[in-house]
Amino acid sequence: MRHRSVADLMTRTAVTVRRTTAFKEIARLLKEFDITAVPVIDDTGHLVGVVSEADLLRRRPAGGTATAEELMTSPAVTARPDWSVVRAARVMQRQRVKRLPVVDEEGRVVGILSRSDLIQLFLRRDHAIQEEILEDVLTRTLRLAPSDVTVEVDDGLVTLSGTVPRADLLPVVVRLCQSVDGVVDVDNRLTCAAAERSGAELRAGPVGPQLGRSVPPRSPASGRA
Repeated sequence: MRHRSVADLMTRTAVTVRRTTAFKEIARLLKEFDITAVPVIDDTGHLVGVVSEADLLRRRPAGGTATAEELMTSPAVTARPDWSVVRAARVMQRQRVKRLPVVDEEGRVVGILSRSDLIQLFLRRDHAIQEEILEDVLTRTLRLAPSDVTVEVDDGLVTLSGTVPRADLLPVVVRLCQSVDGVVDVDNRLTCAAAERSGAELRAGPVGPQLGRSVPPRSPASGRA
Protein backbone atom coordinates (compact mmCIF):
# COMPACT_ATOMS: atom_id res chain seq x y z
CA MET A 1 0.00 0.00 0.00
CA ARG A 2 1.19 3.50 -0.81
CA HIS A 3 0.20 6.29 1.53
CA ARG A 4 -0.17 9.77 0.09
CA SER A 5 2.89 11.91 0.59
CA VAL A 6 3.28 15.58 1.42
CA ALA A 7 4.20 16.17 -2.23
CA ASP A 8 0.81 14.78 -3.29
CA LEU A 9 -1.18 17.25 -1.20
CA MET A 10 0.94 20.36 -0.72
CA THR A 11 0.29 23.67 -2.45
CA ARG A 12 3.27 24.20 -4.72
CA THR A 13 2.85 27.95 -5.24
CA ALA A 14 3.56 29.06 -1.69
CA VAL A 15 3.16 32.73 -0.79
CA THR A 16 6.49 33.88 0.66
CA VAL A 17 8.09 37.10 1.92
CA ARG A 18 11.66 38.35 2.30
CA ARG A 19 13.47 39.38 5.46
CA THR A 20 12.81 43.05 4.69
CA THR A 21 9.07 42.73 4.03
CA ALA A 22 7.21 45.19 6.25
CA PHE A 23 4.62 44.38 8.91
CA LYS A 24 1.70 45.91 7.01
CA GLU A 25 2.59 44.08 3.79
CA ILE A 26 2.67 40.75 5.63
CA ALA A 27 -0.73 41.49 7.19
CA ARG A 28 -2.10 42.37 3.74
CA LEU A 29 -0.85 39.09 2.23
CA LEU A 30 -2.36 37.01 5.02
CA LYS A 31 -5.73 38.64 4.44
CA GLU A 32 -5.57 38.61 0.63
CA PHE A 33 -4.69 34.92 0.34
CA ASP A 34 -6.73 33.87 3.40
CA ILE A 35 -3.74 32.17 5.06
CA THR A 36 -2.53 32.08 8.65
CA ALA A 37 1.25 32.15 8.15
CA VAL A 38 3.84 32.94 5.52
CA PRO A 39 7.39 31.56 5.05
CA VAL A 40 10.32 33.98 5.09
CA ILE A 41 13.03 33.25 2.54
CA ASP A 42 16.43 34.72 1.74
CA ASP A 43 17.66 35.85 -1.68
CA THR A 44 18.42 32.24 -2.72
CA GLY A 45 15.00 30.87 -1.78
CA HIS A 46 16.15 29.16 1.41
CA LEU A 47 13.76 29.21 4.35
CA VAL A 48 14.87 31.34 7.29
CA GLY A 49 11.67 31.54 9.33
CA VAL A 50 7.88 31.87 9.40
CA VAL A 51 5.63 34.79 10.29
CA SER A 52 2.19 33.77 11.57
CA GLU A 53 -0.86 35.71 12.65
CA ALA A 54 0.19 35.03 16.23
CA ASP A 55 3.61 36.57 15.53
CA LEU A 56 1.97 39.73 14.19
CA LEU A 57 -0.23 40.09 17.25
CA ARG A 58 2.45 39.17 19.78
CA ARG A 59 5.31 41.19 18.33
CA ARG A 60 3.48 44.14 16.78
CA PRO A 61 5.64 47.24 17.24
CA ALA A 62 4.42 50.77 17.67
CA GLY A 63 3.53 52.22 14.27
CA GLY A 64 3.80 48.82 12.54
CA THR A 65 7.33 49.42 11.25
CA ALA A 66 8.82 46.00 11.96
CA THR A 67 10.11 43.70 9.21
CA ALA A 68 9.66 39.97 8.68
CA GLU A 69 13.11 39.33 10.12
CA GLU A 70 12.07 40.97 13.39
CA LEU A 71 8.68 39.26 13.52
CA MET A 72 9.44 35.74 12.35
CA THR A 73 9.75 32.55 14.34
CA SER A 74 13.06 30.86 13.57
CA PRO A 75 13.98 28.11 13.00
CA ALA A 76 10.72 27.17 11.35
CA VAL A 77 8.96 23.82 11.72
CA THR A 78 9.09 22.22 8.28
CA ALA A 79 8.15 19.12 6.30
CA ARG A 80 9.80 17.25 3.45
CA PRO A 81 8.05 16.33 0.17
CA ASP A 82 8.60 12.59 0.70
CA TRP A 83 7.05 12.50 4.18
CA SER A 84 3.79 10.63 4.63
CA VAL A 85 0.85 12.89 5.40
CA VAL A 86 0.44 10.99 8.67
CA ARG A 87 3.90 12.10 9.76
CA ALA A 88 3.19 15.69 8.73
CA ALA A 89 -0.12 15.71 10.60
CA ARG A 90 1.60 14.48 13.76
CA VAL A 91 4.22 17.22 13.51
CA MET A 92 1.46 19.81 13.11
CA GLN A 93 -0.32 18.50 16.17
CA ARG A 94 2.82 18.21 18.30
CA GLN A 95 4.12 21.66 17.35
CA ARG A 96 0.64 23.25 17.38
CA VAL A 97 0.98 24.81 13.95
CA LYS A 98 -1.58 25.06 11.14
CA ARG A 99 0.80 25.17 8.18
CA LEU A 100 4.16 23.60 7.35
CA PRO A 101 6.60 25.01 4.80
CA VAL A 102 7.85 22.15 2.65
CA VAL A 103 11.56 22.28 1.88
CA ASP A 104 13.89 20.26 -0.31
CA GLU A 105 17.21 18.73 0.72
CA GLU A 106 18.95 22.10 0.45
CA GLY A 107 16.36 23.95 2.53
CA ARG A 108 14.62 25.77 -0.30
CA VAL A 109 10.86 26.22 -0.09
CA VAL A 110 9.04 24.00 -2.62
CA GLY A 111 5.51 24.23 -1.24
CA ILE A 112 3.27 24.63 1.77
CA LEU A 113 1.08 22.07 3.54
CA SER A 114 -1.94 23.23 5.53
CA ARG A 115 -4.57 21.49 7.63
CA SER A 116 -7.08 22.06 4.85
CA ASP A 117 -4.80 20.10 2.50
CA LEU A 118 -4.87 17.14 4.89
CA ILE A 119 -8.67 17.13 4.88
CA GLN A 120 -8.52 16.17 1.19
CA LEU A 121 -7.63 12.64 2.32
CA PHE A 122 -11.13 12.21 3.71
CA LEU A 123 -12.71 13.44 0.49
CA ARG A 124 -11.48 10.47 -1.54
CA ARG A 125 -14.17 8.79 -3.59
CA ASP A 126 -15.64 5.68 -2.05
CA HIS A 127 -14.87 3.70 -5.20
CA ALA A 128 -11.16 4.56 -4.96
CA ILE A 129 -11.06 3.42 -1.32
CA GLN A 130 -12.89 0.18 -2.16
CA GLU A 131 -10.53 -0.52 -5.06
CA GLU A 132 -7.42 0.03 -2.91
CA ILE A 133 -8.71 -2.30 -0.18
CA LEU A 134 -9.62 -5.05 -2.65
CA GLU A 135 -6.43 -4.87 -4.70
CA ASP A 136 -3.74 -3.72 -2.27
CA VAL A 137 -4.93 -4.95 1.13
CA LEU A 138 -6.76 -8.19 0.38
CA THR A 139 -5.12 -9.44 -2.82
CA ARG A 140 -1.52 -8.19 -2.83
CA THR A 141 -0.76 -7.87 0.87
CA LEU A 142 -2.82 -10.64 2.51
CA ARG A 143 -3.13 -12.98 -0.51
CA LEU A 144 -6.83 -13.47 0.12
CA ALA A 145 -9.33 -14.37 -2.57
CA PRO A 146 -11.40 -11.25 -3.32
CA SER A 147 -14.48 -13.45 -3.67
CA ASP A 148 -14.23 -14.42 0.03
CA VAL A 149 -14.54 -10.87 1.36
CA THR A 150 -17.11 -8.25 0.38
CA VAL A 151 -16.04 -4.61 0.75
CA GLU A 152 -18.62 -1.83 0.82
CA VAL A 153 -17.70 1.84 1.31
CA ASP A 154 -20.17 4.62 2.11
CA ASP A 155 -18.80 8.11 2.85
CA GLY A 156 -15.51 6.61 4.03
CA LEU A 157 -17.16 3.98 6.26
CA VAL A 158 -15.89 0.54 5.24
CA THR A 159 -18.06 -2.53 5.87
CA LEU A 160 -16.31 -5.90 5.62
CA SER A 161 -18.27 -9.15 5.35
CA GLY A 162 -17.40 -12.70 4.35
CA THR A 163 -14.81 -15.13 5.65
CA VAL A 164 -11.07 -15.34 6.19
CA PRO A 165 -9.20 -18.64 6.55
CA ARG A 166 -7.75 -18.02 10.02
CA ALA A 167 -8.92 -16.19 13.13
CA ASP A 168 -5.59 -14.35 13.55
CA LEU A 169 -6.20 -12.56 10.23
CA LEU A 170 -9.31 -10.79 11.47
CA PRO A 171 -7.55 -7.95 13.40
CA VAL A 172 -4.91 -7.67 10.65
CA VAL A 173 -7.50 -7.07 7.94
CA VAL A 174 -9.24 -4.42 10.03
CA ARG A 175 -5.99 -2.64 10.93
CA LEU A 176 -4.80 -2.50 7.32
CA CYS A 177 -8.16 -1.21 6.12
CA GLN A 178 -8.12 1.50 8.78
CA SER A 179 -4.72 2.65 7.50
CA VAL A 180 -6.01 3.25 3.96
CA ASP A 181 -6.17 6.96 3.18
CA GLY A 182 -9.72 8.25 3.33
CA VAL A 183 -11.13 5.55 5.60
CA VAL A 184 -13.16 7.05 8.43
CA ASP A 185 -14.02 3.80 10.24
CA VAL A 186 -14.33 0.05 9.66
CA ASP A 187 -17.42 -2.05 10.44
CA ASN A 188 -16.03 -5.57 10.77
CA ARG A 189 -18.52 -8.37 10.05
CA LEU A 190 -15.96 -10.94 8.97
CA THR A 191 -16.00 -14.51 10.27
CA CYS A 192 -13.38 -17.23 10.34
CA ALA A 193 -13.88 -20.10 7.89
CA ALA A 194 -12.08 -22.57 10.19
CA ALA A 195 -14.40 -21.73 13.09
CA GLU A 196 -17.46 -22.18 10.88
CA ARG A 197 -16.25 -25.63 9.79
CA SER A 198 -15.62 -26.68 13.40
CA GLY A 199 -19.08 -25.53 14.42
CA ALA A 200 -20.68 -27.44 11.57
CA GLU A 201 -18.83 -30.62 12.57
CA LEU A 202 -19.98 -30.28 16.17
CA ARG A 203 -23.59 -29.85 15.11
CA ALA A 204 -23.38 -32.87 12.80
CA GLY A 205 -22.03 -35.16 15.55
CA PRO A 206 -19.30 -37.81 15.27
CA VAL A 207 -18.66 -39.35 11.89
CA GLY A 208 -18.15 -43.11 11.80
CA PRO A 209 -19.94 -46.46 12.26
CA GLN A 210 -22.82 -46.48 14.73
CA LEU A 211 -22.21 -48.56 17.82
CA GLY A 212 -25.04 -50.65 19.27
CA ARG A 213 -25.86 -54.08 20.74
CA SER A 214 -24.56 -56.94 18.73
CA VAL A 215 -27.12 -59.62 17.96
CA PRO A 216 -25.65 -63.10 17.68
CA PRO A 217 -26.54 -64.97 14.52
CA ARG A 218 -29.46 -67.33 14.85
CA SER A 219 -28.47 -71.01 15.21
CA PRO A 220 -29.88 -73.47 12.66
CA ALA A 221 -32.95 -75.30 13.94
CA SER A 222 -32.10 -78.68 15.50
CA GLY A 223 -33.79 -81.86 14.14
CA ARG A 224 -36.41 -83.83 16.12
CA ALA A 225 -35.41 -86.92 18.00
